[in-house]
This record gives sequence, C-alpha cells and structure tokens, in this order.
Amino acid sequence: MPDIVPPAGLARALQWVRHHLLWLHQRLLPAPMAMMELIVSGWPAQAITAAAQLGIADALADGPLPLDELAARVDADPDALSRLLRALIGRGIFRRRRDGRYALNSLAATLRSDAPISLKGAALFQGSAEQRERWTLLADSVRSGESIVPALRGKDGFDYLADLPEHADLFNQTMTSLAQMTLAVVVGSYDFGTHRTIVDVGGGQGAMLAAILAKAPASQGILYDLPTVVAGAPRMLQQKNVAGRVRIIEGSFFDMVPPGGDAYVLKNVIHDWPDAKALQILRNVRAAAGPGATVLLVEMVVGDNGRDGPQNWVDLEMLLNLGARERTADEYRNLLSAAGFRMTRIVPTASPLNVIEAVG
Repeated sequence: MPDIVPPAGLARALQWVRHHLLWLHQRLLPAPMAMMELIVSGWPAQAITAAAQLGIADALADGPLPLDELAARVDADPDALSRLLRALIGRGIFRRRRDGRYALNSLAATLRSDAPISLKGAALFQGSAEQRERWTLLADSVRSGESIVPALRGKDGFDYLADLPEHADLFNQTMTSLAQMTLAVVVGSYDFGTHRTIVDVGGGQGAMLAAILAKAPASQGILYDLPTVVAGAPRMLQQKNVAGRVRIIEGSFFDMVPPGGDAYVLKNVIHDWPDAKALQILRNVRAAAGPGATVLLVEMVVGDNGRDGPQNWVDLEMLLNLGARERTADEYRNLLSAAGFRMTRIVPTASPLNVIEAVG
C-alpha cells in the first residue's frame, strides 16, 4: 500500500482533468473515427490478458531478454510475440531497449506474479472466456434488468463461481489486488479511531480491519464472515500484528450480525446485492447495532454528471454477474433509511471509493 495518500480533493481534480482530456481527444477526431476507437477498445485489454497468460512479465523479472530467448521462455512464436509486444509497447506496457532486448517498465511489472500489487490474476480473470461470454450478452441483461448468469448456468453468480475453483481463485486474486490498492486511501480518509469496537461485516480474511486497527491503536475489532472465508484470517491478523485485538466470529450476514460494535464497516458488500437483499443485510446490522452506533459503507457512488469513471462500468459488471448495482447518493440514503439508519455524510477518498456514514 502507498505510504503517502494524496488528498481526496486533488485526486478528484485529476479525475476532472482526465475526463476533459478524453472529451478533447474525442472531439479532435471525426465522430466515426472516435467511435471506431471505442468499438475496438477491448483489443488492448485482451492483449494484456494474453501477456499475462504467456507469463511475459515473469520471464522478464530477472532482466531484459532478446526476442528469441524471451519467446523460448514463454513458448511463443517469435514473430507473433514481437507483434504482441509492439502493440503493448505502443500503449506504454513493456519497453524495447536500444540494444533490441525487451524489458519491464512500471506498468508491465504489475503483471508479475510476485509484484507487491500483482494484477496478473485480474488480467486473467477479466480476459477469461467466462467474463467475455457474459459481456457479449450485456444487451440481454439490459432488456431484462437481471443478471445473465442464471439464464446461462442455472444458478446465481456466487454459486456458479463456487463450482469453478480456478476461476474463483482468479476472482479472489482480483479482489485482493483491488483491496491492496484502496485500503490505505480509505483508512487515511476517515477517522476510525473514534470508535472503540469496529465490526467488519463480510470482512474476508481481515485485510481491511487490520489496516483500520493499525491506524486506530486504541480500538478493538470483530471480524465476521463465512467459516470458509475467515479460516485464513488468523494468519493474516498475526502478520499485521493486530491478532490480539480482533475477535473472529463465523456466520452469514443474511442470518445475523454480531452485536457489540460502535461502528459496523461493510466494504464492497452492499453493491453485490439487489435492493431486497441489501436491505436484509442492513436490517441485520441495525438489529445488532446499539443506539447511536455508526454504519460505514465503503462503496463507489454513481453520479449523473456525464463523466466517465470506473463506477459506471462496475455498475454494468454488477448487473451482468449478480443482478446487483452501484448506487447514487440518494439511493444509498433511501436504502439506509429503510433499514433504520440516517445517512449523515459521504466522505470521498483519493480512490473511486467513498465512506458512506450513517447512524442508527
């Protein structure tokens, strides 16, 4: 995680600049040419997946290599490999030295298996046949307003994922990488130390809770998730030196939520579920939370400002895979109100995530 967290205002200003640079780029081209660029914009993503499948970044981890040696290491045709690398280098991924050898650069290094924040699993997951198949059926989900997975596989997204251990592992790697990228900015943007006992609902193996407790040394934690999920939590918490301040409780947030918390944190939980199930989770939190307890939803917030942003595309991913959604500020306010909470503020971070604060 980064040691220095940029101010949220600066990060949002840079997003504004990027949006207007994109707007300018599109308007400098005739509309058909700009649209054609967008139509084929999936090609670079698939090229990144191919590089991850071939293990090019891992092959270059020990230093630059000439084409023939690199091709031998990744079991690829030298000419075809050079064409793939030429395309990726044009997008700033990998580099070719003056002596003709290929080497990593900062973007390519993120595809190493052992990178501090490795995105190899994310590239393999998002470029997988399963993901591509679903996105080709986006129009069907837009027509129905529901996930495409039950119609394809006869079960919902999470149940289907459980049937594919290798694909599920790639999904978990992707979620871990995203968490590593955002934990520091989330924890650095909100003062969790005002709460004595923090319950991380659906907290996985405890990475979020560990980061919170590291910044809030006087606080205690409760980690709550399914038994199979929290099985690896003790090791994680020991590594982060917070195990002595965390109690692990097994269970499903659809059944109950542990009582005794001053604050209940749900990171990327509510966006996984349609309104009825999201409300069920929040009502269980409300039943567990004492008077004056705080609920903190760490989520993206969708805006209708016409700007590009990951929240718009993740929203479609939620529709396709889970029949769920990213939500606007008003939608979160209404959902929390229906569960018995009053939304008090939305705290922006230097990432696409926000901390949505509400009280009982």
